[in-house]
Amino acid sequence: MENPVTILIDTQGGDRGPGAAVRGAALALEKFPLLRVVLAGERAGLERECAAAGMDEARVRIFDAPDCITAADDPAAALFHKTDSSMLGGLAETAARGEIFGMVTCGCTRVLLPAAMRYLSGPERVRPALAALLPAQTGIFTCVVDAGATVDCSPAMLVHFAHLGSALMKRMYGVGNPRVGLLSNGAEPTKGNKLVRETHALLAAEAADGKLDFVGNIEGSNALSGECDVLVCDGFAGNLVLKVTEGTAKRLMTDIVRYARSRHSEEIAALAAHLMSVYDIGSLGGGLVLGVSKPVVKARGSADEQAFVNISEMLINMAANRAAFDQRRIKI
Repeated sequence: MENPVTILIDTQGGDRGPGAAVRGAALALEKFPLLRVVLAGERAGLERECAAAGMDEARVRIFDAPDCITAADDPAAALFHKTDSSMLGGLAETAARGEIFGMVTCGCTRVLLPAAMRYLSGPERVRPALAALLPAQTGIFTCVVDAGATVDCSPAMLVHFAHLGSALMKRMYGVGNPRVGLLSNGAEPTKGNKLVRETHALLAAEAADGKLDFVGNIEGSNALSGECDVLVCDGFAGNLVLKVTEGTAKRLMTDIVRYARSRHSEEIAALAAHLMSVYDIGSLGGGLVLGVSKPVVKARGSADEQAFVNISEMLINMAANRAAFDQRRIKI
């Protein structure tokens, strides 16, 4: 019999409140018999939500963490003064408990990344990055890193992100030699701002030393063409790629569905359903924090019940290859 997989869910910080997280956890427990859940949040409220959702008490544990970090909190102050919050308490519990495989949170990214470094980094103090796995034209995924964690980056940071993304694609998805591209406004090495040009030179040097398979600059129009397995950029640009991709997909799907309905076409409706399954970015779970000892998934603030089911499945699949996520000791 396979071993159970335990994940911790931070129930606070989402737009839909703790109830959505609890109901999502209940659905995930029904769908995945191996799943066990730790719910982090205010105990009394969670007990009421669990009772209302009909949770399997034998597979659920509540971790009492009454405080909540909000987007209005100063990150540095929150790290030191909100240790009883569901996010920080959840990270500490995830780090301390060997049976907890990973964690999911809808909380503030500005606090999550330094907190993940604080609780889930080793002596190396590797700087975490946020990776988004987006569907590529080739039928597999492109890892966009960084996807919004660090908006102001140095060239050395982007090189580091390239290694983290390459390690993920190699260990989790079996890509033997991940191709690394650098997001730019042109394919030529001379294109891009100062950060991009300096990073290009560093990545080319890494490729010359056999440390990375750097394929050069990738324009935004080719971000998901499959020309690279890892798309490197600062968090500002990466978050724009993520949100513009999602917004464009939603707009196209809406127009196709409207057209199918106006023509009463089952064939076009079937095509729309297929495309929605491929380009539903929200269904992919969330951003994955790289560079820490256990998987941490940053869900969207608007995550609904189904999002928690999808993320639970994502973490269960990751548990099949636990070694892929201890990235603290990657040598660069």
